[in-house]
Amino acid sequence: MSIFIAMCFFSLSMSISPGPVNLTILSSGVNYGLKRAFPLVSGATIGFTFLLTAVGLGISNLVSQVPIFYELLRYAGTAYMSYIGYKIMVSRPEIEFKEEHLPRFRHGFLMQWLNPKAWIACLSGVSAFGLNSSRSMLLVFVCIYFLICYLSLAAWALLGSRMQFLTKVKNGMKVFNGVMGGSLILVAVYLLLSN
Repeated sequence: MSIFIAMCFFSLSMSISPGPVNLTILSSGVNYGLKRAFPLVSGATIGFTFLLTAVGLGISNLVSQVPIFYELLRYAGTAYMSYIGYKIMVSRPEIEFKEEHLPRFRHGFLMQWLNPKAWIACLSGVSAFGLNSSRSMLLVFVCIYFLICYLSLAAWALLGSRMQFLTKVKNGMKVFNGVMGGSLILVAVYLLLSN
């Protein structure tokens, strides 16, 4: 199997598998629709791509000089994802398109940098493919990952938009938002405790 196919499979498995960002995008798709979820999808994809590039260029070596960094990342990531989960849980079941409630690019971008799953994907991908020493292969991997990540996250938003029938079911959105927010909090706590 060529390294490019391996990179594609790695990118797909890490991008499409459920995680904090995917759950948030799914929830945004249900609550706001596909079009309004795309700033979050774009922010998460670009945020991840920047993180992957930074790790490939050696930020992980710099960060490893500060052992407390990963510990702070775990707690900050858990706190931020729990906050997002809480906001989803308590969101009003009525669909509101107020500007301040819509998912934003910056939220997706920031979530990736505070997401332990994203850091694990970046560190393991760069290590597995030996990208610390090859800038050209790093660029190829980043391009492959960008495309696959964008499509994967967009698929989660599309799935969410297809679940908008919940808006017509009595208490459907309230239950959905409670389950999604609670799941996000559980995932964040699990990631904190599993390391």
